[in-house]
Amino acid sequence: MHIDREISPPFDASTVRTLRAGDLVALSGVVYTARDAAHKRLCELIERREPPPIDLRGQVIYFTGPSPAKPGRVIGSAGPTTSSRMDAYSPTVIRETGLRGMIGKGNRGKPVIEAMRRYGCVYFAATGGAGALIAKTILKADIMCYEDLGPEAIYRLEVKELPLVVAIDCHGNNVYSPAVLGL
Repeated sequence: MHIDREISPPFDASTVRTLRAGDLVALSGVVYTARDAAHKRLCELIERREPPPIDLRGQVIYFTGPSPAKPGRVIGSAGPTTSSRMDAYSPTVIRETGLRGMIGKGNRGKPVIEAMRRYGCVYFAATGGAGALIAKTILKADIMCYEDLGPEAIYRLEVKELPLVVAIDCHGNNVYSPAVLGL
């Protein structure tokens, strides 16, 4: 795979503005995992005006619920979850935490894309069905909070050269749109 660019979070607004839908990137550094149950808890904290358990300013959330690690491995399979499951929560999380990136699979709803445009956030697509391969890019995995959620706990992952596609940039360009797909 030809990589257009290597990137590492945390991202600032200027970095996010340079990413374009369709760019192929290799992401290295820290990303956090969170699926719907964790997003719901984050939004409940935000609603109560309580600080989230992790600082997400400039960070990236990967929508995954990793499977348990096999002996000698850091983590089990860590494939992307369908991102639309987080659409009810993502605008709030982006607006209130300073989140700059999300990783998942599938298109996002209009309110999410509008929040991305307004607050400077980018959405990366990871390859669905490649969870075992993606796990090979993960060097370290630690549960940060919500351990009671099992695989849906929030993990801190250290990744090296995780291959991603910029699916939706902060300008609203979207690889899932019919024009981009040539339809």
